[in-house]
Amino acid sequence: MRKSRGLAAVGACLLLAACGTTNENSGSGTGAQGAPERCGADGQYTIGMSQANVAEPYRQRMDDDIRAAAASVPQFTVNFADAAQDNSKQVEQVDNFLTQQIDLLIISPNEATPLTAPVKRAYDKGIPVLVLDRKVDGDAYTSFIGADNVDIGRQAGEYFKNVLLPGGGKIGELRGLAGSTPARERHDGFVQGIQGSRIEIVAAQDGDWLRDKGQQQADAILKANPDIQAIYSHNDPMGEGARIAAANAGRPDLPITGIDGLPIESGGLKAVEAGRLSATFLYPTGGKEAIAAAKTILVDCGQVPKTQTLPTKLVTKENAAATYAELNGGS
Repeated sequence: MRKSRGLAAVGACLLLAACGTTNENSGSGTGAQGAPERCGADGQYTIGMSQANVAEPYRQRMDDDIRAAAASVPQFTVNFADAAQDNSKQVEQVDNFLTQQIDLLIISPNEATPLTAPVKRAYDKGIPVLVLDRKVDGDAYTSFIGADNVDIGRQAGEYFKNVLLPGGGKIGELRGLAGSTPARERHDGFVQGIQGSRIEIVAAQDGDWLRDKGQQQADAILKANPDIQAIYSHNDPMGEGARIAAANAGRPDLPITGIDGLPIESGGLKAVEAGRLSATFLYPTGGKEAIAAAKTILVDCGQVPKTQTLPTKLVTKENAAATYAELNGGS
């Protein structure tokens, strides 16, 4: 729990500063965020982890990665909250964490704008805030950790343009939750990637990142557009749902791509290896990186970058098995 700042923390405050401005409307901070009230290797620290939902396998894996990484830091206790895709619930959960006087907040926002204010409240109280995977508006946070979703979308578009449909064609798009930044950025990047081609997005539906809804929306797309030649899905579970819809529509070989590439038996890497997805793109959860950043801030009294961009790569049937083995500790 956070306590009064000691002389050591006051000294650390002279060494640490986080950027902020006074723009209330943009969600920016009201000034430079100094050191946390407590830091040092001899302390015990409570971290609040606010998760958008755990219905997505990606988000459950993120929580698992945080738990595993935190287990190796004896100074840390991590409390988890599941917002279940409810913005107001996540706002309440963050405010509860603040009442509990956590030492650091990790948050993966359900949607950007509704979660900007509570993140700013934490930041303005001097609580370090690590924004994980999905962004908020403005810059009132300590560090954002995540992959470049625009770049992932661009790579997906280039894969369609150069490999799947080099001659062009009509495609459908399964988008993530509309108010989340990855959904917007993965679409924008994809549009950039297919520029100069004859590929046309003739139908797009929001699948909210969920397999069942992805199946429902893909079913509607295929019924309205029986001549589409491929589906671009913003994540692997929606792509898996689209595969079921395609099989039901008599299109079992319809090319479908996803994003996430979780290295688990039910994840996208195995789906690509089995041929259910034509390709996916790795999207690291950032869980271990978030705990490493928390350790730097709280235990080492150090600084972290404002943005930490995680790597990605294209995974096809040719490298899916090797990638799965590599991410699970194999050679």
